[in-house]
Amino acid sequence: MSVSMKAILFFALFTVCGAWGSSGVIVGWGANGDGQCSTPSPNTNFIDVSAGERFSLGLKANGSVVAWGDNESEQCNVPMPNQDFVAVSAGFGHSLGLKSYGFITAWGSNAYGQCTVPLPNTSFIAVAAGDQHSLGLKADGTVVAWGRNNFGQCNVPYPNENFVAIAAGVYHSMAIREDGSLAVWGGNYWGECNVPAPNQGFTAVAGGWGYSLGLKEDGSVVAWGQNHVGQCNVPDSAPFVAIAASNSHSLGLTSEGAVAAWGAGGPGQSGYPHCGQCIVPAPNQDFVAIAAGWYHSLGLVVENVQTESEPCLEVVPGGMQITSIYPNPFHSTATVMFNSPGLSATRLEVFDMTGRRVRNAELGTQPGGQQTTMWDGRDDTGAILPPGIYLLRLVGEAMSSNASRVVLLP
Repeated sequence: MSVSMKAILFFALFTVCGAWGSSGVIVGWGANGDGQCSTPSPNTNFIDVSAGERFSLGLKANGSVVAWGDNESEQCNVPMPNQDFVAVSAGFGHSLGLKSYGFITAWGSNAYGQCTVPLPNTSFIAVAAGDQHSLGLKADGTVVAWGRNNFGQCNVPYPNENFVAIAAGVYHSMAIREDGSLAVWGGNYWGECNVPAPNQGFTAVAGGWGYSLGLKEDGSVVAWGQNHVGQCNVPDSAPFVAIAASNSHSLGLTSEGAVAAWGAGGPGQSGYPHCGQCIVPAPNQDFVAIAAGWYHSLGLVVENVQTESEPCLEVVPGGMQITSIYPNPFHSTATVMFNSPGLSATRLEVFDMTGRRVRNAELGTQPGGQQTTMWDGRDDTGAILPPGIYLLRLVGEAMSSNASRVVLLP
């Protein structure tokens, strides 16, 4: 399989000294009339974010979910027990949460059944919330869709197999197949389902209102569909490692940890409406995840917490880089793809979210170019680790790769 095997992966670029943990702080900008940009205190230990119409979701390292902003449909009332979450997704007025054991919890507006998860509610590895519909990706590579279907956004195309990532637009749905090609279905008034050729090499997708974004293996972003305020005018900021789309603005996370924003709400723009959703606050650095709401934006900044003393290992641009982990989440074995500068003794290090190093695997001298290794979810003693979120990095001689998150399922 190619580097398209990314379901909920983000990249973090660090200069790393020894084992480390992370303290994730959420930064919000744009419309804040319902407090959707005002992260509740304590704003720390977050590992992922999602933005809905006028509300926000944050996932903490301990598996709990924090929700804030508009709560008219009770989309911020996280059901109990608030624990064991590994992924979240915010829609127009409903929320989805994926539990570590493959169960989807949904809350908020259910006018079209978007919170009624079809049975059997098991073996899910990713979730995506659209305007009033929901998607779930199963471990066997099939996609389940439910909720409003007025434009066919819940009619998963045949063959429903070999999918590795999903995304939901306002009225359309998207999924990446194992070969890196993209399937898009549902509302197509602005051509948001017409994937530009060549339909290959996609690693991530995002859907907005009448438009779509696709991230390619080389870090470029392809955009198509409605473009009335420039939401498809991708800036020259590649390589990107993550994308987000919403009503009328788009976000891209660069490999250097900066956020690029384009579409409505940018500098010097007026109208439709200008809420500053594309004006990234300074300093625009150290971001590891992004989310685009209707008229607001969220970014996750991770600060390193050092827990051991070792010589510093520099992340060298163009040097050792993790390019993909798949499947992610995984049950038994994850494949780690990485670029190696060559002629370097290399080891794979795995850390839990407290900063404790749980695996230190010697890989030997690696040749230059694209290489692969495996992690079986075990620690150095051979014991299976508990389900949860782990951080992986590759360490060579006097250099280290970026750090990447992986979710281990039971």
